[in-house]
Amino acid sequence: MFDNSESSAGARQINCADPADFRTVYNATYQLLFKVAYRVVNDEEAAEDLVHDSLIKANEKELVFPSLDDVKYWLIRVVKNASLNYAKRKVREAKAYHKALYEGRQHMEGGESEVLKAETVQKAREALNQLPEKLKEVLVLREYGEMNYKEIGQVLGITEGNVKVRVFRAREQLAKLIGEEDVYLP
Repeated sequence: MFDNSESSAGARQINCADPADFRTVYNATYQLLFKVAYRVVNDEEAAEDLVHDSLIKANEKELVFPSLDDVKYWLIRVVKNASLNYAKRKVREAKAYHKALYEGRQHMEGGESEVLKAETVQKAREALNQLPEKLKEVLVLREYGEMNYKEIGQVLGITEGNVKVRVFRAREQLAKLIGEEDVYLP
Protein backbone atom coordinates (compact mmCIF):
# COMPACT_ATOMS: atom_id res chain seq x y z
CA MET A 1 0.00 0.00 0.00
CA PHE A 2 2.41 2.66 1.23
CA ASP A 3 6.12 2.18 1.55
CA ASN A 4 9.32 3.90 2.54
CA SER A 5 10.28 5.05 -0.99
CA GLU A 6 10.78 8.74 -1.58
CA SER A 7 7.87 10.84 -2.77
CA SER A 8 8.12 12.14 -6.32
CA ALA A 9 7.20 15.65 -5.17
CA GLY A 10 10.07 15.71 -2.67
CA ALA A 11 7.71 16.48 0.23
CA ARG A 12 8.53 14.99 3.62
CA GLN A 13 6.90 11.63 4.13
CA ILE A 14 4.83 10.83 7.20
CA ASN A 15 5.81 7.70 9.13
CA CYS A 16 2.97 6.77 11.49
CA ALA A 17 5.36 4.70 13.63
CA ASP A 18 7.51 7.76 14.35
CA PRO A 19 6.28 9.44 17.58
CA ALA A 20 6.70 12.99 16.23
CA ASP A 21 4.93 12.17 12.96
CA PHE A 22 2.19 10.31 14.84
CA ARG A 23 1.58 13.36 17.06
CA THR A 24 1.40 15.54 13.91
CA VAL A 25 -1.14 13.15 12.33
CA TYR A 26 -3.17 12.99 15.55
CA ASN A 27 -3.32 16.78 15.94
CA ALA A 28 -4.14 17.35 12.27
CA THR A 29 -6.87 14.73 11.92
CA TYR A 30 -8.52 13.97 15.26
CA GLN A 31 -11.34 16.54 15.14
CA LEU A 32 -12.36 15.70 11.57
CA LEU A 33 -12.21 11.96 12.22
CA PHE A 34 -14.27 12.36 15.38
CA LYS A 35 -16.94 14.34 13.49
CA VAL A 36 -17.20 11.65 10.83
CA ALA A 37 -17.40 8.84 13.38
CA TYR A 38 -19.84 10.66 15.66
CA ARG A 39 -22.27 11.49 12.86
CA VAL A 40 -22.36 7.84 11.85
CA VAL A 41 -22.57 6.23 15.31
CA ASN A 42 -24.17 9.10 17.30
CA ASP A 43 -22.24 8.12 20.43
CA GLU A 44 -19.31 10.20 21.71
CA GLU A 45 -17.50 7.36 23.49
CA ALA A 46 -17.87 5.00 20.56
CA ALA A 47 -16.71 7.70 18.13
CA GLU A 48 -13.63 8.36 20.27
CA ASP A 49 -12.84 4.66 20.43
CA LEU A 50 -13.25 4.24 16.67
CA VAL A 51 -10.93 7.19 15.94
CA HIS A 52 -8.31 6.01 18.42
CA ASP A 53 -8.46 2.45 17.06
CA SER A 54 -7.92 3.77 13.53
CA LEU A 55 -4.97 5.93 14.57
CA ILE A 56 -3.44 3.01 16.47
CA LYS A 57 -3.88 0.81 13.38
CA ALA A 58 -1.80 3.24 11.31
CA ASN A 59 0.83 3.34 14.05
CA GLU A 60 1.03 -0.42 14.61
CA LYS A 61 1.21 -1.18 10.90
CA GLU A 62 4.04 1.36 10.68
CA LEU A 63 2.47 2.90 7.60
CA VAL A 64 4.38 5.54 5.66
CA PHE A 65 2.49 8.07 3.55
CA PRO A 66 3.73 10.53 0.95
CA SER A 67 2.03 13.46 2.71
CA LEU A 68 -0.20 14.46 5.61
CA ASP A 69 -3.17 14.69 3.21
CA ASP A 70 -2.66 11.07 2.18
CA VAL A 71 -2.69 10.01 5.84
CA LYS A 72 -5.85 12.06 6.39
CA TYR A 73 -7.71 10.51 3.47
CA TRP A 74 -6.65 6.99 4.46
CA LEU A 75 -7.76 7.56 8.05
CA ILE A 76 -11.11 9.00 6.95
CA ARG A 77 -11.78 5.84 4.94
CA VAL A 78 -10.77 3.63 7.87
CA VAL A 79 -12.88 5.59 10.39
CA LYS A 80 -15.86 5.76 8.02
CA ASN A 81 -15.80 2.01 7.42
CA ALA A 82 -15.28 1.18 11.10
CA SER A 83 -18.12 3.54 12.07
CA LEU A 84 -20.51 2.07 9.51
CA ASN A 85 -19.70 -1.44 10.72
CA TYR A 86 -20.25 -0.36 14.33
CA ALA A 87 -23.57 1.30 13.46
CA LYS A 88 -24.79 -1.78 11.57
CA ARG A 89 -23.85 -4.00 14.51
CA LYS A 90 -25.73 -1.71 16.94
CA VAL A 91 -28.84 -1.76 14.73
CA ARG A 92 -28.77 -5.55 14.66
CA GLU A 93 -28.32 -5.66 18.44
CA ALA A 94 -31.17 -3.19 19.00
CA LYS A 95 -33.49 -5.16 16.74
CA ALA A 96 -32.69 -8.39 18.53
CA TYR A 97 -33.18 -6.72 21.91
CA HIS A 98 -36.46 -5.14 20.86
CA LYS A 99 -37.73 -8.38 19.40
CA ALA A 100 -36.85 -10.33 22.53
CA LEU A 101 -38.48 -7.86 24.91
CA TYR A 102 -41.42 -6.41 23.02
CA GLU A 103 -42.56 -8.98 20.50
CA GLY A 104 -46.32 -9.27 20.60
CA ARG A 105 -46.85 -6.13 22.68
CA GLN A 106 -48.80 -3.19 21.31
CA HIS A 107 -46.99 0.03 20.59
CA MET A 108 -48.46 2.77 22.78
CA GLU A 109 -48.53 6.29 21.41
CA GLY A 110 -47.73 9.08 23.83
CA GLY A 111 -48.84 12.67 23.42
CA GLU A 112 -45.75 14.26 24.84
CA SER A 113 -43.54 16.30 22.56
CA GLU A 114 -40.42 14.61 23.96
CA VAL A 115 -41.61 11.28 22.64
CA LEU A 116 -42.48 12.79 19.27
CA LYS A 117 -39.10 14.48 18.98
CA ALA A 118 -37.34 11.22 19.75
CA GLU A 119 -39.43 9.44 17.12
CA THR A 120 -38.59 12.13 14.56
CA VAL A 121 -34.87 11.73 15.20
CA GLN A 122 -35.23 7.97 14.94
CA LYS A 123 -37.16 8.25 11.66
CA ALA A 124 -34.47 10.51 10.22
CA ARG A 125 -31.76 7.99 11.21
CA GLU A 126 -33.77 5.13 9.76
CA ALA A 127 -34.28 7.07 6.52
CA LEU A 128 -30.53 7.71 6.30
CA ASN A 129 -29.87 4.02 6.92
CA GLN A 130 -32.28 3.08 4.10
CA LEU A 131 -30.18 4.90 1.52
CA PRO A 132 -27.91 2.79 -0.65
CA GLU A 133 -24.39 2.67 0.82
CA LYS A 134 -22.88 4.75 -2.01
CA LEU A 135 -25.37 7.56 -1.38
CA LYS A 136 -25.21 7.34 2.40
CA GLU A 137 -21.43 7.58 2.58
CA VAL A 138 -21.20 10.75 0.46
CA LEU A 139 -23.97 12.41 2.45
CA VAL A 140 -22.34 11.54 5.79
CA LEU A 141 -18.96 12.87 4.62
CA ARG A 142 -20.52 16.03 3.13
CA GLU A 143 -23.01 16.95 5.85
CA TYR A 144 -21.42 15.55 8.98
CA GLY A 145 -17.76 15.32 8.02
CA GLU A 146 -17.97 18.85 6.58
CA MET A 147 -15.81 17.80 3.64
CA ASN A 148 -15.93 19.43 0.22
CA TYR A 149 -16.69 17.51 -2.97
CA LYS A 150 -13.03 17.25 -3.97
CA GLU A 151 -12.01 15.77 -0.60
CA ILE A 152 -14.89 13.29 -0.69
CA GLY A 153 -13.85 12.25 -4.19
CA GLN A 154 -10.30 11.62 -3.00
CA VAL A 155 -11.48 9.61 0.01
CA LEU A 156 -13.84 7.45 -2.05
CA GLY A 157 -11.71 7.28 -5.18
CA ILE A 158 -14.37 8.82 -7.44
CA THR A 159 -14.59 12.02 -9.47
CA GLU A 160 -15.80 15.29 -8.01
CA GLY A 161 -18.69 15.26 -10.49
CA ASN A 162 -19.71 11.80 -9.34
CA VAL A 163 -19.67 13.05 -5.73
CA LYS A 164 -22.02 15.92 -6.65
CA VAL A 165 -24.43 13.55 -8.39
CA ARG A 166 -24.43 11.16 -5.43
CA VAL A 167 -25.02 13.95 -2.91
CA PHE A 168 -27.93 15.27 -4.98
CA ARG A 169 -29.48 11.81 -5.31
CA ALA A 170 -28.96 11.07 -1.61
CA ARG A 171 -30.71 14.29 -0.57
CA GLU A 172 -33.51 13.63 -3.02
CA GLN A 173 -34.09 10.06 -1.75
CA LEU A 174 -33.82 11.16 1.87
CA ALA A 175 -36.49 13.82 1.32
CA LYS A 176 -38.79 11.21 -0.22
CA LEU A 177 -38.22 8.76 2.63
CA ILE A 178 -38.81 11.33 5.35
CA GLY A 179 -41.71 12.91 3.43
CA GLU A 180 -43.55 9.59 3.45
CA GLU A 181 -43.48 9.51 7.25
CA ASP A 182 -45.66 11.49 9.61
CA VAL A 183 -42.85 13.49 11.20
CA TYR A 184 -43.32 15.79 14.19
CA LEU A 185 -41.55 19.14 13.99
CA PRO A 186 -41.82 21.34 17.11
